[in-house]
Amino acid sequence: MKNFSLIILLVAIVMSFSAVFVVPEGQKAIVLLFSKVEKDGEDKAVVYSPGLHLKVPFFSQVRRIDARIQTLDGTPDRFVTSEKKDLIVDSFVKWRVNDFSAFYLRARGDKQYAETLLKQKVNNGLRTNFGTRTIREIVSGERSELMEEALVQASESARELGIEVLDVRVKQINLPQEVSSSIYQRMRAERTAVAKEHRSEGQEKAETIRANVDRRVTVMLADAERNARSVRGQGDAEAAAIYAKAYNKDPEFFGFVRSLEAYKKTFKDKQDVMVLSPDSDFFKYMKGAAAQ
Repeated sequence: MKNFSLIILLVAIVMSFSAVFVVPEGQKAIVLLFSKVEKDGEDKAVVYSPGLHLKVPFFSQVRRIDARIQTLDGTPDRFVTSEKKDLIVDSFVKWRVNDFSAFYLRARGDKQYAETLLKQKVNNGLRTNFGTRTIREIVSGERSELMEEALVQASESARELGIEVLDVRVKQINLPQEVSSSIYQRMRAERTAVAKEHRSEGQEKAETIRANVDRRVTVMLADAERNARSVRGQGDAEAAAIYAKAYNKDPEFFGFVRSLEAYKKTFKDKQDVMVLSPDSDFFKYMKGAAAQ
């Protein structure tokens, strides 16, 4: 009897534990009874909020689903504009589960699978919006309108998954690598041509300035040379006048001084040899009474 009571107690404990489940904060749960979603009197799925709840033991299964706002930030995708130009678009989506029964039935309650389906739906909306606009319209003026229209389309298509799309944003729009390379090369060629044009214009101006400076320098040197020759001529004239006046005042003394200067310059280098007649006028002041 004692063993039977112990078995009943253990069974009661096991049943009590299997009849209780906990929903953590940030999640909600639905209960499957015989593999069907438990519903209320209005034929709506019963959604359990965070806390401690009861269920039918052994025959019920609990499916916990994250109820927080999720961020879908996948890899960039390629879209085609109305000009048949490719663009690489990087976008993200903010979403959350609002119909847990539909989310479980349509997306199997799997977040990754749900994001795969949601990504396809959002990309279809973005592809439609990009396909009706040019690159200039997308980049310059209609980017906000494009995101609003993509949000509306994604919200409508994601409703069947039990998902509420809160926001769709385009982070970055780039050209494909092959297009970017050709554009960069064309831009580089254009900039190189502009740089060469600027250099040629600068070189032309430099040559003009250099020629003007050279011309001015030549004129200034010519003027200086002319002034120098004029001053030198005036100086020579004044020196000749002074010499003439001195010569006229005492010709004999003037001749003596000039002879001394001639002697000094002639005998400055001791290795020089001069062959002169003793009766030459060069030795006028070295002989006779006049020399004494």
